[in-house]
Formats: sequence, structure tokens, C-alpha cells
Amino acid sequence: MVTSRAIIYSNYGDPLSEIKVHQYTISDPVDDEVLLQSVAAPINPSDLIQIAGIYPSRPPMDTSLGTKEPSAVAGNEGLFKIIKVGSKVKDFKIGDWCIPLHVNTGTWRTYSKTAEDQLIKIPKNYVSMAQATTVSVNGCTALQLLTTLTDVKPGEWVIQNGSNSVVGKFVIQIAKKMGIKTLNVVRNRPNIEELKKKLYDLGATKVITEDENTSPEFESTIKEWTKGSIIKLGLNCIGGDSATGVVSKVSPEGVFVTYGAMILGPVKIPIHKLTFENVKCVGYWVTENAKKDINGKIKSVHEALKLMHDGVIGDIDVEEKVVHLDNLTDEEFLQIYKNAFTDSKKLKQLVVYK
Repeated sequence: MVTSRAIIYSNYGDPLSEIKVHQYTISDPVDDEVLLQSVAAPINPSDLIQIAGIYPSRPPMDTSLGTKEPSAVAGNEGLFKIIKVGSKVKDFKIGDWCIPLHVNTGTWRTYSKTAEDQLIKIPKNYVSMAQATTVSVNGCTALQLLTTLTDVKPGEWVIQNGSNSVVGKFVIQIAKKMGIKTLNVVRNRPNIEELKKKLYDLGATKVITEDENTSPEFESTIKEWTKGSIIKLGLNCIGGDSATGVVSKVSPEGVFVTYGAMILGPVKIPIHKLTFENVKCVGYWVTENAKKDINGKIKSVHEALKLMHDGVIGDIDVEEKVVHLDNLTDEEFLQIYKNAFTDSKKLKQLVVYK
């Protein structure tokens, strides 16, 4: 039996205001159950907009953990260590690493208990903590965007915005392995040359700014780069003018995919891309894909893990926020997560449990 602390919310709203700490007792596992200790958990944008009530996929609020009012545990991704197993557990042993099979399981807690068939095993130290905690969302997203929506052949191009995001960087690295060229759009900034170098070091073919992406005059430069090869796939996670710039560069019969909306603006598509060029415009959501095809998710997780292990996908730049499980107070636990929320605007945040 252990006492767990969880980051919960009982109402939708500003994450900094709505989250709180709840302590509850977890009994020892029986039958096919396993007891988990948290190793690390990332802060994703989707986690925060889920607490805000904007994200369409949300965990149910109830009182199953003994809360005074219906509540949900926050967090969708996390890496866990098995610390106890039930008598009928077959596939896990004490010390094994694992991640949740499904979303909305509430990963921001110190300990949890679940059935073994609700977990995906990860060989311990096979990849870094940061890689293990982001593989089921960012890793699967990048891999499936490149491999399941159209057949991009070696030598052909993919254009994407949001290229400095974790998914964007994964796309660059996986595409390089596949022999696919990438045209990567990023926001202009004072250190733009430094950022471009980082993306080129990852394997980017070309990197342009949003101003260049939306400039008609820059189209001739892109045509010189592509040299007649087609831009078969466009990836959009921004919306607004950025999305229009991306879809405008997708070749006839190509595919334009929207998988996010960082500015929550509409996606405007020039009519001629649809009528005369037959560009196919589709949406993609990794959460819904997993619901429809859980075996496909498991396959993508293992494929992405191998790419990480083999060095095709490099480690992720993160800032760690450390939770010391010994002598932890509710106030400290809450403040660590609040600090991570605030700092996530500048760098990916990873809460690490020690």
C-alpha cells in the first residue's frame, strides 16, 4: 500500500488556477494488476488546453479517488516503473519501464495502479526518459504523418510549418532516413540563423521563415530548390496565413494535412488548389487514430522507439523539473507543475521523479 499525490482539476479553466494536489491511498496489486511509480512526465500543449476545457478529448470527472467533488487527474503521457505485480501478471516484472496504452489515464501523479494490458513495455534504458515520455504522441504523430497519409518517395518533398516543435524535428529526422527532402517553415526571430543551423544539423533540406512562406516573390526560389521534384505532402499545425502558405506549395494531386492549430485561426485554402490541382485536404489526430486502431498505435510506438534507439531520432531538448519523492509536500508538488506550465513557453518541460 502506498500514498499517491496527483495533480487534479475539478473545473475547466486557467490551468494555473484550476490544478490542485490530492492525496489518496493505493492498495497492493492483485491478479493482473501492477503498481507503478512515476519516472517522468512531459508537459504537452494538449495537456493544458485539456484542463482549460478546449481539447475535445477529456478524462471523465468522478470521485473514484476520494475527492470531495468530481475531478480528473491531469496528464496524458508519462514513463513509469513497475514496483509491485499481482499474482497473475505475465508480461511485466518489478523494475520494468512502461508507458500508458491509452490517453486520459492521468499521468501527473506519483504512483498509480492498473491492469497490465493497459501498458506498453519499454526496455529499460533503451531510449532516454525524454524520448520514452514523448513517443506515444509526438513520435507516433511524426511517423504516421509521413507514412500513412500518402506515399512520399525518396527524392520528393514535404513542407511543414511549426518545424521547431518536437513533432517538426521528428519529421525532419525521419524524412532524412527515408530519403525525403523537407522544406521547413519557422517563425522569424533574432536568433534565426542559430535556429536554422539546428534544423539543418538534424537533416533539414531547406529552412524558411513565415515571411518567406507567405511571400509570392519567394515562390521562384522554392522552385529552384525543388528542381521539378514534387512537394507531395504539406503538414500544418499552425493555421491562418501560415497554413495558406504551406498548402499553396503542395503539388497537384498532393496531400495537405492539418494536425494542429496553434493560433486557432481558420485554414484558408486557395480554390485552385482544390478545383484545378486536386490537392487532398485532410485532418489528422493521433488520439482518434489510436482509438480506431490501437494495434496500429502499438506498432508505431515500437517503430518510433527503434528509430530513437538507433539514433535516427535524436534526444529531445528539455528542461527538467525534479520531484523528490522523499519529504515531498503538497505545496512543493503543486509549484513544480505550475513552474513547468510557465516555462513550457520557452522549452519542453519534463517533470522527473526521484
